Amino acid sequence: MKPFSRILVANRGEIALRVIRACRELDIETVAVYSEADRDAGYLDFADEKICIGPASSLHSYLDISKIIAAAEISDVEAIHPGYGFLSENPQFAEICQSCRIQFIGPTVDNIRQLGDKARAREVAIQSGIPVVPGSTEVAPDEESGLEVAKEVGFPVMIKAVAGGGGRGMRIARDESSFSQAFHGARTEAQNAFKNPDVYIEKLIEKPRHVEIQVLADSYGSVIHLGERDCSLQRRHQKLIEESPSPAVDDRLRVQMGQSAIDLATSVGYRGAGTVEFLLDLDLNYYFIEMNTRIQVEHPVTEQVTGIDLVQEQIRVAAGAPLRYRQEDVRINGHCIECRINAEDPERDFAPSPGTITDFRPPGGMGVRFDSHVYCGYTVPTAYDSLLGKLIVHRDTREEAIRTMRRALDEFVIEGVHTTVPFYREVLRHFHFVNGNLDTGFIEEYLIDA
Repeated sequence: MKPFSRILVANRGEIALRVIRACRELDIETVAVYSEADRDAGYLDFADEKICIGPASSLHSYLDISKIIAAAEISDVEAIHPGYGFLSENPQFAEICQSCRIQFIGPTVDNIRQLGDKARAREVAIQSGIPVVPGSTEVAPDEESGLEVAKEVGFPVMIKAVAGGGGRGMRIARDESSFSQAFHGARTEAQNAFKNPDVYIEKLIEKPRHVEIQVLADSYGSVIHLGERDCSLQRRHQKLIEESPSPAVDDRLRVQMGQSAIDLATSVGYRGAGTVEFLLDLDLNYYFIEMNTRIQVEHPVTEQVTGIDLVQEQIRVAAGAPLRYRQEDVRINGHCIECRINAEDPERDFAPSPGTITDFRPPGGMGVRFDSHVYCGYTVPTAYDSLLGKLIVHRDTREEAIRTMRRALDEFVIEGVHTTVPFYREVLRHFHFVNGNLDTGFIEEYLIDA
């Protein structure tokens, strides 16, 4: 028996296509909403119905709750899948779906409220006995109280927005003299990005790895983890390359971090897919930093090494089905690396590169997967993020995965716009990357021209 008959996909781009494909395999009809800027998007042809919800501006289309609910009601869907970004972690949207008797394919409203706010999530982690980075126990309401916390934990510190993600609303203050500018800069960016200026203070962990644990949970109290993803290759807090398993994590540490992620999810009665994010210091101590209550951009690396379709599991769990897997069923097989292919020019400080793709020949071959919505003739819009797709390779060992990724990047052809492909060719051949010597400052330290 299929979990739903008809689902609305409240997103765009590669994740919209990913959800549509998962639904098709489950014999579920899909309704795709789109803005005027996405009118010619190729993935719309794979949906059973498509509805225009407004102009290019996401505020008046993909972020307009009333338009999405109206589209759901007129198309008679039973559920909405929000993908990632946009409304995926908006508790008000989840609550309105619930009041309209439309199933939100994601965590409960309470889950999002407790864990979507980073300051509250930190409190939950502390109560669950999970290590956290030293810092605020609550929001810093003003500069004076924030500075007091910073002095208490010791500089340098990180000032972070309680809402959102993607590296926005984050500033480093290395000493007292730089705190004021960093504090107000973080608040301003948080307000502009998330309509919420609240920030909190954390001790800055020097040269950390960013390692996250994927969890799945059903409505009956079952929670499992699916191993870790190493997301340390970042630029300005934006993830660029992800891999699983992490070169730094052994079986013992994987069990410890996995159990912490399960404990956090269990403590709030979590439901669905979620990601618990940690920092690893130089001594491999781990610290909770936040939880993303949605599917992640980088979810394919976990799918490849576990063989578990995360999007289908999201849909099944939202429909009330129990998890089909126990922790002992989860096996990490081989090694997977993902490169986010963005329409950006690395030679111009990664400036966005919109335009029309005039030639498009993605790589293939053994162990290669490319999740993308673009095609030759597709025009990259200026209104949204620059992600064109995700190049994913899965092989038996990390060494083999690196060789396959190099080959795939070398044969990748995209013309008409600048992309990050040449940049990744350089990264995948760098001595320290090949040897797994990674931290979140890798790009700034070793690829200065980036």
